[in-house]
Amino acid sequence: MRNFIQVTPFINVASLDEALAFFCDLLGFEVRYRMDDYAYVHRETVGVRLFESAEDVAARPGDARFAYYVDVLNVDALYAELKPRLDALPSDRVQGPLDQPYGQRELVLLAHQPKQIIEAAEKKGYAPGLKVQHVFDEKWALPVYVANFVLMEYGT
Repeated sequence: MRNFIQVTPFINVASLDEALAFFCDLLGFEVRYRMDDYAYVHRETVGVRLFESAEDVAARPGDARFAYYVDVLNVDALYAELKPRLDALPSDRVQGPLDQPYGQRELVLLAHQPKQIIEAAEKKGYAPGLKVQHVFDEKWALPVYVANFVLMEYGT
């Protein structure tokens, strides 16, 4: 069964506004999510996570200046698969799985280089039982789904 969805870099920046101007105004990315010190920008099939840090070293596990997300369908399944190998790591290099206040379930791993971290975030969705009428064919009633992620592409 497939579990991995994509990898997105997590870049620590001195100014979130300047980074957003670079990615959005210059490179044509769009902001898909923003908090005070965090933004997720996306263009076509590419996503980038930006985290503002006023200090030279970001306040992330392991003093990470760079990190990346590996988006997966099921964080707990990934953790169960990796657990025997994770148990061999020092305990401070593994955090989670845990639920974050912004709605994602994450497994945080400090990579072999102390300045990198890997975060696996679980994608969640549900069907609230709502339907919408198809724009071109009024006979079609399409189900509505709610999720904490955006599909970059889809297939059969």
